[in-house]
Amino acid sequence: MDSGFYYRTGIINKEGQDTGVDPFRGSFPHLLDVGIMGHCVHGASGLCLQAGIQCYQSGLTKNEPNMVLEDYKAIVNQCKGKLFQIALGGRGDPEMHESFEEILSYSRENEIVPNITTSGFGLTKRHALIMKKYCGAVAVSWYRSSYTLRALELLLSLGIKTNIHYVLGNNTIDEAFDLLSNNKFPTGINRIIFLLHKPVGMGESKNVLSSLDPKVKEFFNLFNLEEYINKVGFDSCCIPGIINFSPNIHLKSIDTCEGARYSAYISPNMIMTPCSFDQQYQWGLSLKKYSINEAWESKSFESFRSTQKMSCPECDKKADCLGGCPIKKEIVLCAKMQEVK
Repeated sequence: MDSGFYYRTGIINKEGQDTGVDPFRGSFPHLLDVGIMGHCVHGASGLCLQAGIQCYQSGLTKNEPNMVLEDYKAIVNQCKGKLFQIALGGRGDPEMHESFEEILSYSRENEIVPNITTSGFGLTKRHALIMKKYCGAVAVSWYRSSYTLRALELLLSLGIKTNIHYVLGNNTIDEAFDLLSNNKFPTGINRIIFLLHKPVGMGESKNVLSSLDPKVKEFFNLFNLEEYINKVGFDSCCIPGIINFSPNIHLKSIDTCEGARYSAYISPNMIMTPCSFDQQYQWGLSLKKYSINEAWESKSFESFRSTQKMSCPECDKKADCLGGCPIKKEIVLCAKMQEVK
């Protein structure tokens, strides 16, 4: 319970044996991404744009209320004993929430480990000590700035498991290759987590990577070498790139899109949807009207799953890829998809 780590077995047969075959989905989310922040308190400064980050939640233009503490408690109450970790985020740094410590402590009281991502801009030692007390891990977004490095130094000095979240797109892949291959990332961090750029919110289509770009192949080829794979992690959107360009990575160590299969997103206004990139709530249901379990078992969520089940029926990699992202097919790092377009 210190980290929120869990593992799942394969399908269990009638004799109680693990078949080694992954179930398509869980009976309840294994992870919830909860957007407690409805607005970004640093948005007016344009920090994201200055750092080359294009906020997919439109933090610069959307200014909505943060999730209220009682709503968050209602989420936790429904999840107790069913899942063991929650990722906290939204349209701003979670530590800026007016009930930040109460949110973290209530999670832990109910045996759920909170993990957060921050830009580090307004991070104080008080915030960091709260994180140390309650969080399993903290990620700092790579904003290429002095406050990024300050935040990393502060968290590491307190012995907090700290990751870097790096958005990988056309505008950042050269830098990523250089920093990684020449060992220029700050020392002491747990992992560098690469998050694929998506054309959602303020995200521009011109920064979407193409599987036909030699740079993409060169970058993912790094992870055929043990010295690099031991330093990094990936969001599930990157998995088609791993499958196609990093054959030395064991397929049992990765999982493709988990939306509506093992994870879901809950917005500040209590809309539950399969993925946080569904910013239009195409598959969303209000938790003011439905329970988490009802939303999970809904026709809306099943519609999302159907896209995964029906994609790429002739592909020999379908079981590992499921066609990649159901929301934005153009981000899927697959040459076959690129050739179809």
